[in-house]
Amino acid sequence: MKKNDTAVVEITDIGVNGEGIGKVNGYALFIKDAVIGDQVEVKVMKAKKNYGYARLMKIIEPSADRVEPKCVYARKCGGCQIQEMSYKKQLAFKEQKVRGNLERIGGFAPELLDEVMEPIVGMESPFHYRNKAQFPFGTDKEGNPVTGFYAGRTHDIIANTDCTLGVPVNQEILEIILEFMRRHGVASYDERTGKGLIRHVLIRYGFTTKEIMVCLVLNGSEIPHAEELLEKLRGMEGMTSISISPNTERTNVIMGNSYEVLWGQGYITDYIGNIRYQISPLSFYQVNPVQTEKLYSLAMDYAELQGGETVWDLYCGIGTISLFLAQKAGQVYGVEIIPQAIEDARRNADINGIENAKFYVGKAEEVLPEYYESFAREHDGKTARADVIVVDPPRKGCDETLLDTIVKMQPEKVVYVSCDSATLARDLKILCGNGYELKKVRTVDQFPMTVHVETIVLLQRETL
Repeated sequence: MKKNDTAVVEITDIGVNGEGIGKVNGYALFIKDAVIGDQVEVKVMKAKKNYGYARLMKIIEPSADRVEPKCVYARKCGGCQIQEMSYKKQLAFKEQKVRGNLERIGGFAPELLDEVMEPIVGMESPFHYRNKAQFPFGTDKEGNPVTGFYAGRTHDIIANTDCTLGVPVNQEILEIILEFMRRHGVASYDERTGKGLIRHVLIRYGFTTKEIMVCLVLNGSEIPHAEELLEKLRGMEGMTSISISPNTERTNVIMGNSYEVLWGQGYITDYIGNIRYQISPLSFYQVNPVQTEKLYSLAMDYAELQGGETVWDLYCGIGTISLFLAQKAGQVYGVEIIPQAIEDARRNADINGIENAKFYVGKAEEVLPEYYESFAREHDGKTARADVIVVDPPRKGCDETLLDTIVKMQPEKVVYVSCDSATLARDLKILCGNGYELKKVRTVDQFPMTVHVETIVLLQRETL
């Protein structure tokens, strides 16, 4: 096919960015806003050798799974890729996506997956689940400040203060800030010129504590008439922390390297289960607390801790999984590359009175191999062991050096938490080729209305 060709296509799959996928005589087309089961008329906008991108011109026959989106901006906004698909179908799609990667990339037999895959963990209410949102600020054609989210694959802001994935309190906060900016002529940041003051606003909300944090990311170091803004914001029930984070770099990175508290304290607190966490503007913390508790409970179940085990938690962040597991383990060691996160992890251990968790700054693929080698040197060649190793890596998955060290340490169980089932499948193929058996797989829908899904896996060391 070539540019400007038209075709009628049936959508049979969803791509990694949420586009519907259909084929014309074997030629794949990626079509935004189409869902599985739709029959659509499309126009080719960009044609490659084996695939192309097409614009949805008309829905000829809507899918039985197509629904009216709850948000009027769902098509324009880049935040929700599949809100027009029924939630039941979203769950089925995500489960099949993980299974497909395990078969195709991991090489696992369908019969084995029938046995080990457990039903996906969905949400009763798949909206308003995010405890964190970062809103970019810009300027409309009339020169007024606006905020919302970027349109898909652009930095054009769709003006909207009422996101259906965020908590309702976000809207009130954003409207206060916009009104303040209009009254005092405070300009939004302009990426093209590098001028303007307000770049982003970060809002965090404690689902259990109801505490609220607002952090304004500035192209500068102070807000004019700040006291007036603070007075408005701190009058809101639950407001706990108001801060600024200077970021004067010409960059797409949202937060600055530091923050300054303007009012209240520098953090909010919230709970996962009965573990309390302090969360600063720069902390990494799972955005869906309802599903996170389910995910971590599965990690606890899979680990089957009896009270005396040694556990390594790699890519531990602020110690969320580490502290959860420390309730039943003998000793937990957490590793994370970000120093601020390790400071948070140690503080979170202290505030929960947890003494059997230690945290190390560094790359997991360097810290664990160094520990393994130094242990052998200091203990006359003895092998460093762990009973359980938990990994929760970024999308790129685990480094081969790390996987090699895990195999050498011979833990009885490996619990792998993944946000990318393709790299998960790749890593499982390596581990299962080196003495481990795939015992359990379960997907957890941390991000309804998007194509993303978390997966948790239990591997058991084979007995000889």
